[in-house]
Amino acid sequence: MKMNVDQQIRAAAEALLTSSASSPQPTPHLRMRRNGHMSAVRRFFCLFVTFDLLFTCLMWLIIILLNGDDIVSALSKQIVRYDIHTSLFDIVMAAASRFIFLLLFYGFLYICHWWVIALTTAGTCAFLIGKVFLYSWTSANQPVFQVLLVLISFVLSWGEAWFFDFQVLPHELQAMEYMQAFSSCPESERAPLLRNYLQNLHRIDDYTESIGNFYSPVDSPQNSDDEDTRISGAGGRGSLQDMKYRREGQEVLEVSWRMLNSPDWKLERETAEGDTVYSKKMPHVGKVLKLTGIVDFPPDQLLNELFSNVENIPNWNPSILEVIDAHTDINYQVAKEAGGGIVSSRDFVILRHWEMRDQCYISAGISIKHPNVPPVKQYVRGDNGPTCWVMRPIAGDENRCIFQWLLNVDLKGWLPHSVVESALTTTMLDHLRYMREYTEKLK
Repeated sequence: MKMNVDQQIRAAAEALLTSSASSPQPTPHLRMRRNGHMSAVRRFFCLFVTFDLLFTCLMWLIIILLNGDDIVSALSKQIVRYDIHTSLFDIVMAAASRFIFLLLFYGFLYICHWWVIALTTAGTCAFLIGKVFLYSWTSANQPVFQVLLVLISFVLSWGEAWFFDFQVLPHELQAMEYMQAFSSCPESERAPLLRNYLQNLHRIDDYTESIGNFYSPVDSPQNSDDEDTRISGAGGRGSLQDMKYRREGQEVLEVSWRMLNSPDWKLERETAEGDTVYSKKMPHVGKVLKLTGIVDFPPDQLLNELFSNVENIPNWNPSILEVIDAHTDINYQVAKEAGGGIVSSRDFVILRHWEMRDQCYISAGISIKHPNVPPVKQYVRGDNGPTCWVMRPIAGDENRCIFQWLLNVDLKGWLPHSVVESALTTTMLDHLRYMREYTEKLK
């Protein structure tokens, strides 16, 4: 029964990954789309541009009707007998021009560059400044409304530029990088987890527990009767949930690996031992930290301690209060307060996954919701974004490795970000120091 369930899970996972890998790649102008649909943030931008035109038209109609003329006479004065010194119809035309150009290039052609919004904003500003000097303000019955129309047009044009450059482009770029992580990499990198473990591990016994029971509510010795019973009972609904967790774990590892190896990191702190902590601002993620240091321990054995023996971490790292319900790849952890009590205790429910990539051992994780571990009043539930530990081998020295830690966490507190980041930097360096002390005892 156990082998049948494993084969079903493996076949379903391979089918999902094969169909995904064989799907056609999006064309360049559709590279930000998902299934040909416009992103939500770009759709809101198009609605904002439409609101700009409608609001300008509405306010213009109110202004011309306040003069006491009927609608036909008012429109005739503003449009038929147009004069830049007395008519405000040109402001409406400026809004209409923005509407046409922005929806044409960003809604229909779906380009992903700021030059169109820059031209429309610059053109609007130049026109409005000229309008201020040429318009006959003394002849207006209600000059306050005319002033408001000019100012509103100015603010809306700059609001469109800000929203596109600071919201649309960063969000879509992040979405593109996320999708490319799984659509553009070769099939060998996207192979099912079971096959990767079979290729990379030295002994079959090493993967039976962690993969056969990718998500196991209760740990039990390998090949025990309890284990066989538990797997047999998960053949239906449980196997689908297993595949979901496995696929999400693979995606998290891919994203965190790309984040770790992305450029433009800023040095935050460096110790006398050569350990470094870098930071980077990432769109829609915030500030991410990266720790790098050398550990005198083989990378494969260090992975085993950090992944398979996670329940032993409290024995050597006092920054971890306890690890409860340590599952094969889903675990619940409670962390002690950090930064001398500045950051109070947090708890985390983390889905973890590990693979080998470019000869490196990678253990990645992300926070998830789980029905068996709801938030408790005793701790603040933290949120881990794509996070990973990487063990890079050192050429010519198989007994040492370069340890890297990508930390992407939201502690859900009220403290200023600068205070939390400083405390986290100290905690990361302490973690590396405790790890060295622990690995020395294992030699």
